[in-house]
Amino acid sequence: MTLREKFSPTCFLSALGAGGLSVSFFMYLMFLVPHPNTPMATYDFIMPALLKGDWLSFVISFSLVFIIAFAFFHFKLLLWNTKQYNLYKKTKAYEDLKNSNAQITLMTLPLTYTMTINVCFVLGAVFVPGLWSFVEYLFPFALLGFITTGYFALKIFFEYFSRLLTKGDFDFSKNNNLSQMISIFALAMVAVGFAAPGAMSHNIVINSIGLFFSIFFASLSILLILIKITLGFKNMFEKGLNLEAAPSIWIIIPILTLLGIAFIRISFGLEHHYSSPVEITSLFILTSVILSLQIIFGILGYMVMKQIGYFEKYIESGEKSAISFALICPGVAFFVFGMFFINFGLTYNEIISKYSMAYFILMIPFIYIQIKTIIYFFKLYKKFSF
Repeated sequence: MTLREKFSPTCFLSALGAGGLSVSFFMYLMFLVPHPNTPMATYDFIMPALLKGDWLSFVISFSLVFIIAFAFFHFKLLLWNTKQYNLYKKTKAYEDLKNSNAQITLMTLPLTYTMTINVCFVLGAVFVPGLWSFVEYLFPFALLGFITTGYFALKIFFEYFSRLLTKGDFDFSKNNNLSQMISIFALAMVAVGFAAPGAMSHNIVINSIGLFFSIFFASLSILLILIKITLGFKNMFEKGLNLEAAPSIWIIIPILTLLGIAFIRISFGLEHHYSSPVEITSLFILTSVILSLQIIFGILGYMVMKQIGYFEKYIESGEKSAISFALICPGVAFFVFGMFFINFGLTYNEIISKYSMAYFILMIPFIYIQIKTIIYFFKLYKKFSF
């Protein structure tokens, strides 16, 4: 299927969602498989646990299956979208896009390719024996990857903003949604990527480069949140939420997840090399604030989309909209940060015990959201027939 001028950069959200779902299943391994000598679960801890034949072996088994399955969908959709985008760039529709509000949707490219780096890192951690013995040699390449995606994210962002500031041609009549925040989503994704080597590297230079750029992109993200969420809600209050772009009201959920994880990683990175011990109570406060905001926006978004009939029109019916794939990211993000809240917010502070009944009961609502997200992903995948 070749779309050419009918293509939209928002189609990249399909690959992004698949990559996010792959990473989400790594959370089970990350938090349930003991890994005392490394900051994340790796092959050397996962495989012995898999062979034990207990309940954890079952969890590891289905996690590995879904990590591989959604990684496959991610790369398949990434290649499809990249091919379509290259054809789309040769059309007049692309030139029109670059002179409209929708130019910001080009940020889905660095956003998705940054997710690709994360998917590759997860696949390496899970399936490469002895990874941690040479991981320090990989961190510089990871930094180069994030520098590349960060450069293109900034390039698209500055081209867009400079055009608006010089020409003043922003169309406020079409801004009754939060789709402009896709730029913040991309910048936050780069920030959390840089925070990984910033938190885990034993080399202070690699550690410091990762921390600096993570703080740089996170700072820009927070600045833009203040601007764009204000403008978006102002226009929504005046005109109501745009039906097709309705999922954008949930975009703050993945942004909060990414910034939250970035700040947690930054905290551990500062503890690692800068003799700044992490105050575990601050992890409870940080994860609680972020989860609270996600719940508020989740309920608000669901109520609004239900009232305007979004799910009936763009999910249950045959009508297609690439923006509907934006529903996947909030579901993934809520599950992922739920796992961080339970493990870093509650377990670290000994509010609950790991592997206790309360521990697993608290996971249920987050797992439910993950399952619903998977169902929605396959409904949309089948509808678009990639």
